[in-house]
Amino acid sequence: MSDIELLSVIERYLNDEMSADERTRFEMLRHDNPAVDARVKEHQDFTDRLKQYGERVEFEGLLNAIHNEIDVQALKDEFVHHPSMIVRIWRNHHSKISLAASIAIFAVLSTLFFTGYLKTQANQSEVIALSSKLARVENSANKLKQQTDKLIKIVGGAGKIDPSKYTPSGTGFAISSDGYIVTAMHVTNDADSLTVQNANGDAYHVKQVYADPNTDIAVLKIVDPSFKTLGALPYGFKKRADVGENVFTIGYPLDDMVYDRGYLSSTAGSNGDTVRYRVAIKASNGNSGSPLLDENGNVIGIINSKQGQAADAPAYAIKSKYLYKALIAMAAESSTKKISLNSKNVLSNMSSDQQVARMQKYIFNVKVSNR
Repeated sequence: MSDIELLSVIERYLNDEMSADERTRFEMLRHDNPAVDARVKEHQDFTDRLKQYGERVEFEGLLNAIHNEIDVQALKDEFVHHPSMIVRIWRNHHSKISLAASIAIFAVLSTLFFTGYLKTQANQSEVIALSSKLARVENSANKLKQQTDKLIKIVGGAGKIDPSKYTPSGTGFAISSDGYIVTAMHVTNDADSLTVQNANGDAYHVKQVYADPNTDIAVLKIVDPSFKTLGALPYGFKKRADVGENVFTIGYPLDDMVYDRGYLSSTAGSNGDTVRYRVAIKASNGNSGSPLLDENGNVIGIINSKQGQAADAPAYAIKSKYLYKALIAMAAESSTKKISLNSKNVLSNMSSDQQVARMQKYIFNVKVSNR
């Protein structure tokens, strides 16, 4: 039996195309002839490798399809403020990745050679085709590397928000994962341009989409092309609170984020004002727009003013139930979607430092520009 004939029989055997009698006779041949048995095992190994290669090619095709859908301009905008971890990894290690790919290709071809599959004419044609496809994979990877390097150069020269053009004015905090932020209206009054920046250094352009002078509530919307999503909010919202409850706030009375604790001293503001709480907590101008939270991590109000300049002077916070009303009015007055405030939070069983750490990227320093 010639090599080609033997290969054909082995193919039928491995593909389960033999009758029961043929299979029994062939297995007896394998048992009695070690050379035939070795050829079967070699061919099984070879077909397994081809299958693995096919799966790799399919995966490579998927990666290419994803790559073709990449919006370069969107990526450019996304990386304006901070290069992503993926870009940094590629920039630092793409030469190692390319070397690894080349070693993998060499290893496959070497295995084929030493198993003897470069010896027969039939297998040689299969190996040539396999080698050609592997070369195309490597070429595609090199092209992807070149395009990514070009993108990094574009991103590296992109403009950023110039902080010198903006003056810190107060604080705001996220009320949805898709970029809506609430603050005190007086923080954004008469501003020509607005930006927000959190403790992680993420900075975005925003616009005011709603304001209520009666409650001093303003709603901002991130309109920066680099913004994607904040992710699920860690804190919830609660419509009422009781006198004596321990509370805390996080805001930007300074350039850096500041945490302060206190307690709710009254459910009414000055002169019987029912819109605001009176709070025994340290606050200053930069705290305007900061969230006021109970110790479980529920937002119960928005800091908006302070009585007097003394360090121990009480602060006032707009009750969160008026935020609910403001969002209903906003949806009714414009095409803006109705925002449903989160009623659950993941902060209730955390220590204070853990709560602050989870909230950092959701609390923003509101900065204004008056040109």
